[in-house]
Amino acid sequence: MDLITLAVLCILQGEKTEFTVGETKREAMVCTPSKKSDGAPPLVFAFHGHGGSMGNAAKSFRIHEEWPEAVVVYPQGLPTPGKTDPEGKKPGWQKSPGDQEDRDLKFFDAVLASMKEKHKIDEKRIYATGHSNGGGFTYLLWATRTDVFAAIAPSAAGARAPKEAKPCPTLHVAGEKDEVVPFENQKKTIEGLKTFNGCDGEGKEWAKGCTIYASTKNAPVVTFIHGGDHKYPKEAPALIVKFFKEHAREK
Repeated sequence: MDLITLAVLCILQGEKTEFTVGETKREAMVCTPSKKSDGAPPLVFAFHGHGGSMGNAAKSFRIHEEWPEAVVVYPQGLPTPGKTDPEGKKPGWQKSPGDQEDRDLKFFDAVLASMKEKHKIDEKRIYATGHSNGGGFTYLLWATRTDVFAAIAPSAAGARAPKEAKPCPTLHVAGEKDEVVPFENQKKTIEGLKTFNGCDGEGKEWAKGCTIYASTKNAPVVTFIHGGDHKYPKEAPALIVKFFKEHAREK
């Protein structure tokens, strides 16, 4: 780890935590609650994009700042082939079930088990968010770990609604000028998600710049469509935490 990354981790008061998954050493930055609340704490996973890092994700996502009562985990990806990195020199996340021998799904399982043991989290309030490749991995987690999450919030990502997953409250962040994950493709993801979650065709304002589509399956979809490109918008963290706070699993 370089000195800059180490300094960022210290400033954020997060703890770099190592996990052994099979024979592979993995890392994540874990931010424990800086503010006490009644009952067990919620848990949020936040995944960086391709080429990112856990330190940079914590700095830009700021979930631990917006929700100081929560345990927030910023996992670190491993070198992964991507659209702009075919040789896989930069860190990222698997894109589909079976990809990379499911190394990242196994990593998630290991971290989740550890957080349950160490922090006695509220299992009805577990969430995931991520940007770009991390947003795609968030959708993959919903598809493959469908009983875990109370809500998810992918940013700048595309996916097909999974056939066997359960409807899940979702906030999708998208930039109208995104050329990395084209906005037209993201709109298709949103429409498929609305259909899968049993949402109304007409939405209502939920927050500034956000539209909520009510669901007959208790899984509303909120869209935050901004005028920017592929960059993570500064308004997203507060909106994501607001959305997460509104949702808990019933069982």
